Amino acid sequence: MEPDQTRPVLAVIIGSVRPGRIGPAFATWFTEVATRHNAFDVTTVDLAEIGLPFHDEPNHPKTGIYLHEHTRRWSRIVDATDAFVLVTPEYNYGYSPVLKNALDYLHREWVDKPVAFLGYGGVGAGTRAIQQLKQVVTTLRMVPIFEAVTVPFAPRELGHDGQVVPNPDRDTAAHAVLDELARLTAKLRGG
Repeated sequence: MEPDQTRPVLAVIIGSVRPGRIGPAFATWFTEVATRHNAFDVTTVDLAEIGLPFHDEPNHPKTGIYLHEHTRRWSRIVDATDAFVLVTPEYNYGYSPVLKNALDYLHREWVDKPVAFLGYGGVGAGTRAIQQLKQVVTTLRMVPIFEAVTVPFAPRELGHDGQVVPNPDRDTAAHAVLDELARLTAKLRGG
């Protein structure tokens, strides 16, 4: 059997649905950096658009038996993805409930896939949310990488137009994340 020659797919998941959220600006910035990096086919997944209700499947996610179309659609998206970047705000020293809900909906679709984090917040820069999420994703048998992008005082990092202002250190962190994701994705895909 010939190995798959297609480029791996990277999904940048926006982990907040709050009105007035700033996560989409950071996801757009990261997606642009990842596209230029050129190791992945990059897609952005907005949990606000996915619209998963609070976990409503009667069967355990490990069974893969999904009764609702929203779960089957989410399963197809995650299953078709090789690596992930979770764009997470920090709420009260933790991650957003909508992101946890999205992770909990599935099981086998996450297994053996690398995951990185882009955390944003106040003085903590999303680091506490990232540390908590690492416990969650390892239980799903995902492979979190060490490298991350963290954005302290995140609202200050946006211009008047709502776009992320240039920052060479943040770009360097993003490239380190992408390099490690590409390396690990190749190993986990058998490349």
